[in-house]
Amino acid sequence: MELALQQARLAAGRGEVPVGAVLLDAQGMVLAQAGNRVEELQDPSAHAEMLVMREAVRQRHGRRLADCTLVVSLEPCPMCAAAMAHFRLGRLVFGAYDPKGGAVEHGPRLPYRAEALHRPDIVGGVREREAGEMLKSFFRTLRDEVPPPPHESLHTGPD
Repeated sequence: MELALQQARLAAGRGEVPVGAVLLDAQGMVLAQAGNRVEELQDPSAHAEMLVMREAVRQRHGRRLADCTLVVSLEPCPMCAAAMAHFRLGRLVFGAYDPKGGAVEHGPRLPYRAEALHRPDIVGGVREREAGEMLKSFFRTLRDEVPPPPHESLHTGPD
């Protein structure tokens, strides 16, 4: 999880939502690591989880990750949770729970649905407080830096 949190910190430093991910092979060797790059790449699918899963299958010349563990600092969203099933990910370890946007333990709970293509082993809440605080701090700072929009009058006719 430390490597995922490091990637999350790097993402925050680039102005990205601080989410980091690491993909490990069966022996625990790092295959790929990344932080979010949505803003940098102008790609809404450039979540940390997607980036590491894509890189790992590219390296391995195959589309299955059944013997791999994805470690990510935040509970995956619906897009990433669905992608994990398609990659046939073996194990998911995540940090902070995401009641608003998560799709593993919250929302649609995709891995637990009867029609799920595949269900990885799941461990949540690893270094949850640290990962959650990083996200809260990022969004607090973002809110403090962004000025409110100018007030627009609804009055359109002559005075």
